Order: sequence, then C-alpha cells, then structure tokens
Amino acid sequence: MRKLLERSATADLWRHTLAQIPTVFGRLVYLSLLRDPNSGTYRHHGIAMFFGEEETNRTLRTSHVRVFAEWLGFYLEQQKADLDLYLSGLSTDRWTLLDSWQRLKPYTAYVPGSARRFEKKLFLTDLETLLALLRNACNVAAPDPDA
Repeated sequence: MRKLLERSATADLWRHTLAQIPTVFGRLVYLSLLRDPNSGTYRHHGIAMFFGEEETNRTLRTSHVRVFAEWLGFYLEQQKADLDLYLSGLSTDRWTLLDSWQRLKPYTAYVPGSARRFEKKLFLTDLETLLALLRNACNVAAPDPDA
C-alpha cells in the first residue's frame, strides 16, 4: 500500500495508460476525451480514486498540454507517420473516417483549452494538410467507377 501512495498521479497515468497508446495522436485524442466539454474539467475515475478530483484534473490537463506540444514539435512527415499509425488502429474504414472528419471536424476538440491561438492554428493547419494528403491517397487508391 505504501508503494501505491508514493506514486504520483502523473506517473500512474503515463505508466498504466498513456504508455499503452502507441501514437502521440492517439494519446492526444484519449486525453481530449477525458475533458468535459461543458466545464473543461478532466475526469478519470480510476486516477481520482487514488489521487482525488483536483489532482486528477491537474494531471490530465498538464499531460494534454504536454502531448499536444509533442505533436506540434513533430515535422510534418513525423505527424503523417504517427497519424497513419493511429488511423490504421481504428475499425472504421479510412475513406469513411476521412470523409467524416472533413465534414464534422472532431479534431478541433483535441486542442487543449490553454493552447495559444497560433498553436491551435498550427495544429489545425497541419492536420487539415495531412487529411487532404490522405484523402488524395484514398482517391488514387480507390477503383474508378467508370472504368
């Protein structure tokens, strides 16, 4: 029990959860889904049981910012490779997913609330560029219905 109490909420989150997600983009998505869209408060029942709601919120918020900064620090080629790996792990076929993302833009919710305007713009510009490249690749790979 003492060893459990010596762990920090951040170490627990990274060791038991985030380290299991193979992509930075996947971690970004995961952390953004733990944020209540109405209040901006982050929640995780398991972590809160041991560390309390305030520490959980602080830990998740800080980790979200950290992962977001890591993604922004990637070159476009690294972002593309990471996004490709993330998308390959989803059960939705790529064409449907890319079409849905183009229409609904769910990725706008992946930006931490504390992100500065230029960081948000950079994230959205990079991601929309990558999505356009992926859509082009899908169009090229798709069979021609007129052939």
